[in-house]
Amino acid sequence: MSDASSGRRVDAAAARRMAQALFIERSWRSPSSSRFWVLLVLAAVIATSGVVSDSTATVIGAMIVAPLMTPILGSALALVLADRRRVLRSALLVLLGALAVVAIGALVGLIVSPPDAFASNSQVSSRISPRLIDLIAALATGTVGAFALVRTDISDTLPGVAIAISLVPPLAVTGLLLTVGRYHDAGESALLFATNVAAIVATGTLVFLAYDVRRAARAAGMRLGRFRGWTLAAVGAVVLLIATPLTFGTLSVARDRSLAARAQPVAEAWAAPHRWEIASVDAHNGTVVVGVLGLPPQPAPAELRVALDRHGMAGANLQINLVGGRTHYCPAHRASCTIQSGTISLTGTQD
Repeated sequence: MSDASSGRRVDAAAARRMAQALFIERSWRSPSSSRFWVLLVLAAVIATSGVVSDSTATVIGAMIVAPLMTPILGSALALVLADRRRVLRSALLVLLGALAVVAIGALVGLIVSPPDAFASNSQVSSRISPRLIDLIAALATGTVGAFALVRTDISDTLPGVAIAISLVPPLAVTGLLLTVGRYHDAGESALLFATNVAAIVATGTLVFLAYDVRRAARAAGMRLGRFRGWTLAAVGAVVLLIATPLTFGTLSVARDRSLAARAQPVAEAWAAPHRWEIASVDAHNGTVVVGVLGLPPQPAPAELRVALDRHGMAGANLQINLVGGRTHYCPAHRASCTIQSGTISLTGTQD
């Protein structure tokens, strides 16, 4: 039984297998390169279609097909081997692959953008508020992915890893949101992708070091550079850098949830006398978004603005979406509302 199978260390054969699996060849016509790009394009199309149709099953299918995990873990292995050429090549593949998915998402978005700018799409909303818990989940998932590579006896877990880590879907969301002018939210979905990449590289590097992959690679006659401590420091710094906006995002999500919970009974009390129904009460970046439906006459939007002010929410913007009708925007610290035209923005601004 080899060291790789016994779980102690990887051997020379395992090191060669890992290098062959993770390092994509330079030639566009090579099997590994053509497989990567064909699968990536197909995964991008599937993911974008799944997001547009708000289909979780379709998005999961894209996660399984997507090959981006390969060059990301390849970057981690190249860092451990101190192979600068392969580090740059793997990182470039990740960057070009990400840009290709965003471009495909934007192209589809130009064709099928809905009138509400994906405001009611659950696949979009779940990927535009990255939090620290997303980083923690990505660190755990990246660890499992690297562990499955060095331990052939648990390689069956890789499909589960592909589903757990979100790589292509947030990039597709970024492309779609760019086409409707939701640039802030597009940046948030791109941050989710960057979070997952940083986590996979960090945990992959640690797992490969823990299994002494450098020793196995040396025994296999592979090219090695000098591994320095600053490599680990740089990887750790990137993770900390990513964690900073995620911390602010976590606090922002908590504030928005609290704001929505406080606004819910106020909105219901505002709609009840007119027998209108509150379809939803959400909050996004300090803006209360209320969805209402009913028969004319509609309750006065300014009355809800005043009611929120009276309940200590004067600093929150208000957006009222009449189902099948107009959208009213009531800015903070003002008792008047305006009717929005054009694309609805969840940040409370008119596009």
